[in-house]
Amino acid sequence: MDFKAGHGYLLIGGLILVGAGLLILSLIVNLHVAHSVRDDVRHREKLLEYYRNIFSQLGVILIGIGVSLFIFFFQQNYQDQRKRETELQLVLAKLAARVARGAPVIETLGEFDEVLDQGGAYVSPELGGNSAAISAKGADLAKQVEKIQLIERDVDVRDFDILNLSRDLENTFVVNELDPALWFNIVRDENEIKYAMTQLSLDYKDLHDAIGDEPVGAAVANPDKEAKIKREVLDIFYDADLLRQRSRRFLARACWLFSKGKSFVALPPADAIEADTKSQQLWIDRAKPVLTQTRSGSGDCFKLLHYRGISE
Repeated sequence: MDFKAGHGYLLIGGLILVGAGLLILSLIVNLHVAHSVRDDVRHREKLLEYYRNIFSQLGVILIGIGVSLFIFFFQQNYQDQRKRETELQLVLAKLAARVARGAPVIETLGEFDEVLDQGGAYVSPELGGNSAAISAKGADLAKQVEKIQLIERDVDVRDFDILNLSRDLENTFVVNELDPALWFNIVRDENEIKYAMTQLSLDYKDLHDAIGDEPVGAAVANPDKEAKIKREVLDIFYDADLLRQRSRRFLARACWLFSKGKSFVALPPADAIEADTKSQQLWIDRAKPVLTQTRSGSGDCFKLLHYRGISE
């Protein structure tokens, strides 16, 4: 029975009302018993006493059950509220930790930004992108590869595993109270971050295999190798762009949720943050007004994204 939905209260109220009704009925019967005693109607007196006792006993029992259930449900509800409060505080603490630990990891995305947004905001070739990052050939391609190799050494993609909020939520009541669309977006972004992490590791290996033992400049000078290297570079760019988009959206969402305090469990998704866009730049333009007005800790949520704009 769903006590929170009011069914428990109806049961308790019904039991008490029926019990009270039976007690009133027993009092009425008791009046008839008194009349029977006065009229010296022994048979009727005994029968009415029997009914009176039955009604009074049933009434007391039902009222007792009702009061006992009320006390039980009241205590249970109080304990549930305390447990909910404790869990909510714990979730908020973990959420704050995710934001704090995720911000330094997000800062490393600046190295991807420098390469991806060269000559304009990166848009994948499948969506019509043709920035310098995509169209580079020859010497420019060799420079890109050298930068990618530096990023591979500087940025450990395994660090992005910290961006996993569902671990903190999946075994708590919060999951049942979160907006389903918001929960789906959280899990989807985490899966895509994990996918991008795995693919980038494989992409780096494929790029090394395509270059071989030659210097990058010499490998690019070979037309056959240049085509393979270019393909691997485009794969790296695609997965790196997916990683930075989903990672920044994850941190923006986590910061926004934390800024709302305990009320975050009842929030619908924020359209500006949850929007799927053609490029990261479009998402930044849409989410920035909301994030700059959302404060978490000592600064606004947009600063945590460490986005410095497009490199010309």
